[in-house]
Amino acid sequence: MKRCLAVLALTIATPAHAADKLSIMLDWFVNPDHGPIIVAQERGYFADAGLEVEIIAPADPSDPPKMAAAGQVDIAVSYQPQLYLQHDAGLPLVRVGKLIDAPLYCVMVDAAGPVTTLSDLSGRRAGYSIPGIEEALMHTMLRSNGVDPDEVEQINVNFALTSALAAGQVEAVSGAFRNFELHQMETVGRTGRCFLPEEHGVPVYDELIYEANPDLMDAERIARFLSATARAAAEIAADPQAGWDTFKGYAAELDDTLNAAAWGDTVPHFATDPAALDTARYAAFGAFMASTGLIDAAPEVSAIAREVAVD
Repeated sequence: MKRCLAVLALTIATPAHAADKLSIMLDWFVNPDHGPIIVAQERGYFADAGLEVEIIAPADPSDPPKMAAAGQVDIAVSYQPQLYLQHDAGLPLVRVGKLIDAPLYCVMVDAAGPVTTLSDLSGRRAGYSIPGIEEALMHTMLRSNGVDPDEVEQINVNFALTSALAAGQVEAVSGAFRNFELHQMETVGRTGRCFLPEEHGVPVYDELIYEANPDLMDAERIARFLSATARAAAEIAADPQAGWDTFKGYAAELDDTLNAAAWGDTVPHFATDPAALDTARYAAFGAFMASTGLIDAAPEVSAIAREVAVD
């Protein structure tokens, strides 16, 4: 009996092996785009992988790449189009995985408005939030429909895309996310319509990616992180409602009508193999970025993207 008690005391006194810490900074506040990360956290898949993951929402959406480059967070959520600009600016970052494996960007119009094709935008107004990539995407889409971008008055509406369109300030907006802004239009009694970049001259790309500093990253920990999010993404795909129930339990403010509607549109785009790298796709988009003049030359894919080995 004394021996049993001694063994029990020793067991209690001996701490379990500590989980490895890993920090990830999101691109924005938590929303359905981050589904696999949140579900993996809530269902304990990171813990199963021996990780203690800290999920951080940025105060400024421009912070995550800079924080990852400086080694202040292990992983940043960013955008594939931005990756080429970051590399061109000398930030030491590489893509180590993907979260959303298809474009979400679109050019949105009011379905009841005067624009039924992109060619109808000639002589009209289009709003945008962020200069640079948004303009390059829309300009390519316009040219693919025979419209010179100079024929379209382009107005910076900041992030008020839906309200600017609904109020008639513009006839189209560039930079809407097809899984969110279409539902926002419904909340103001309008029906939106999206023109998709991949159907109008823009090479397909990953909307959201994971980035890390190649000189500072712990590839083995990142591999375990990706494996856990892959497990979550597969389960979400198999049962989207159960995934939503888990996701909305992360924070009370997530359980609203807009997020619930966006969830269903986002689920098909979660990367179920987040480590997989399509080098041809990355090379093609790099060439596109160079052709638009946003970067001087397309980088070698190996300079901007790594495929982390996942067991």
